[in-house]
Amino acid sequence: MTTSGFQPLDHKRLAPDVMQSRAQALLVEAQQRRSVRHFSSDPIPDGVLDYCIQIAGTAPSGAHKEPWTFVVVTDPAKKKAVREAAEEEERENYSGRMNEEWVKDLERLGTNAEKEFLETAPALIVVMRHAWQVGPDGERQQCYYTQESVGIASGFLLMALHHAGLGTLTHTPSPMGFLTKLLGRPTNEKPYLLIPVGYPSEDCEVPHLTRRSLEQLRIQD
Repeated sequence: MTTSGFQPLDHKRLAPDVMQSRAQALLVEAQQRRSVRHFSSDPIPDGVLDYCIQIAGTAPSGAHKEPWTFVVVTDPAKKKAVREAAEEEERENYSGRMNEEWVKDLERLGTNAEKEFLETAPALIVVMRHAWQVGPDGERQQCYYTQESVGIASGFLLMALHHAGLGTLTHTPSPMGFLTKLLGRPTNEKPYLLIPVGYPSEDCEVPHLTRRSLEQLRIQD
């Protein structure tokens, strides 16, 4: 949380060639990140998720409120309960909540209402967004730009998990309110993202996709 006062910034300016090589190396690594729907049940080494969550916690946030909690679910019974509740919502989505264009766009990704990965993956990380926070005396305190802040932290988390050698999936079984109750979280915490995490299975396949080029991404003004 925010502390009073200021301190000198610990920053080292890098040589241009070092900057280029580091940026290029990170791009190569980032280009290998893919959404994974087929996981091995092999356990994740101790401490890896903790480091990755701490990396997510370095993300900037509105007024440094850090409006996030990362709930790690590894208990098989709890993962099964998450899957059952998520699939119930997804069946509703595929049978009528999502319009025809939405369903068609998902066809090329090979996804449907069945979410086996929620049980197969050794861990689920549920990112919770703080709509507000509770002060030391129980008073309700404001948070600012929580959607943006938690979105940035989630991006940090996904890249950290990829860098650590793990596969991930951004799963959003909308609506996700069932997660607050199922995980026993306070009402100020709203489910933002459900991320299965683990090693991709040996027979894992992903859709053949292309990403937009730099010319499409960047506009020089």
